[in-house]
Amino acid sequence: MPIPYFRLSGYYFFYFATLGAFLPYWNLYLKHCGFNAVQIGEFSALIVGTRIISPNLVGYIADRTGKNLPIIRMTSLYTVLIFAYFLFPQNYLGLALITAGFGLFWNASLPQFEAVTLFHLKDQTQRYSQIRLWGSVGFVIAVLGIGRLLDNQPITQLPIIITLFLMGSWFTTLVTPDTKPIKHKAAAIGLLKILKKPEVLAFLAVNVLLQISHGPYYVFYSIYLADYHYSATLTGFLWALGVCAEIVLFMSMQRLLKHFSLRTLLLLSLLLSAIRWLMIAWCADSLVGLVIAQLLHAASFGSTHVIAINLVHKYFGEQHQGKGQALYSSISFGLGGMIGSLYSGHYWNILGAQFVYTIAALCCVIAFVVTYLWLERENNRALS
Repeated sequence: MPIPYFRLSGYYFFYFATLGAFLPYWNLYLKHCGFNAVQIGEFSALIVGTRIISPNLVGYIADRTGKNLPIIRMTSLYTVLIFAYFLFPQNYLGLALITAGFGLFWNASLPQFEAVTLFHLKDQTQRYSQIRLWGSVGFVIAVLGIGRLLDNQPITQLPIIITLFLMGSWFTTLVTPDTKPIKHKAAAIGLLKILKKPEVLAFLAVNVLLQISHGPYYVFYSIYLADYHYSATLTGFLWALGVCAEIVLFMSMQRLLKHFSLRTLLLLSLLLSAIRWLMIAWCADSLVGLVIAQLLHAASFGSTHVIAINLVHKYFGEQHQGKGQALYSSISFGLGGMIGSLYSGHYWNILGAQFVYTIAALCCVIAFVVTYLWLERENNRALS
């Protein structure tokens, strides 16, 4: 059966176009609605915090039933229906409830689609980055288009745009062919036994730290740039530049993985990530400095994500792939993202942006040490 390249790519395109509309501009929208930095940090923590619960629950159900794609279709539909409530004015409590409901279903779908993609790729997992790069393309188009739009139109249109992207994401799940459920052998290695391996614990700890470091970027980067009087168009350009660097990385990753181990690439990526956060902290008044920092997004997200997907595939195998992808998502993006959102929200006004981004750099340094000491040195190239 041929790989449904364009249909798999289409899902990533719309999912990350949604993210491209959400990450740079949603907190600006919340600020426009009158919410303060602490409340904005709490809303962001709610969305990423739901990743701790929903991916694991849905991953368990998907691995038990083998019905990954029907589950994705259901969660994608509920995501659209719940997000549509943002089209109406809400107070703090109402917004918090809708945010939590939206996060529960939205965060449940992507890890399972990652598993579906890997099932379709079978022994061609090195092609993953060629499919995933279309998510980055969607992100760039959304960021640039919406940034230009918001320079001339009110930001109150943002919920409508995001709803349309979510509908596109749901539609692609309807046209993506299902994979045959895999019948696992009864003697498969237990999940708990996998989780007790030192290299797996180190891998999860590193990704938690990495996502904590991304907290102030995802929550406050656009607000930070607005404080330095950068326009919405230029803000969108900087977000898009980072993802363009990510696209180039995805296109090159297959060749890099043939020459370097996952561990070596991860160590380099973490070092560059620390440099990125320090540049954002101390070079915000320099457009050149911000451009260089955004190019390093290829390291802080692009390469680290491809490395993580390969390691999840290796560590958890087909028997636990749904749960493994869900665990990676919930522990790193969920727990790590929630901690990053909360600490940046609470300390943003108290200690200042420079301090918050410097702490982000320190998290990457600690992750570098953990990787160097505990991530296994051998047999961790990408599957080919």
